[in-house]
Amino acid sequence: MADLAIADVIEIEQLLARYAVGMTRDDVTAVMEVFTADGTYSAFGEVYQLSDFPGLVATAPKGLFLCGTPALEIDGDTGTGMQPLCFVDQTNHDMRIGWYTDSYRRTDDGWRLATRSMTFLRRSGARDAGNAHDPRRPAPSGSTH
Repeated sequence: MADLAIADVIEIEQLLARYAVGMTRDDVTAVMEVFTADGTYSAFGEVYQLSDFPGLVATAPKGLFLCGTPALEIDGDTGTGMQPLCFVDQTNHDMRIGWYTDSYRRTDDGWRLATRSMTFLRRSGARDAGNAHDPRRPAPSGSTH
């Protein structure tokens, strides 16, 4: 494991905490602020650009985004990491569990998420990126479907 600068670790952990709190509070502006201007979110067999976030978050279930401490690898002004997630739906307390796989980039505004990809853990034991055909979820901009 590379030597991690404590200040970088703390800044990235706080960045990821702002993501989780923003999602829990249904605050899409706060969520978008943790990404680079060219940042993406991948799930459901799709890659969503930052401009897609308002529609994507609007259709997402609401509830608690409880994230664990990330496992980080930092190399200068870039990094990667994985972070466990337990999402609890506000309306029925159903859970979704899995992990995020991230890449980070240091910007003039500090560390930001460059990419975030979700992997869900299924009761069957499967691991996947999610249901690709939920009719409520908008297609990403530039999508051909």
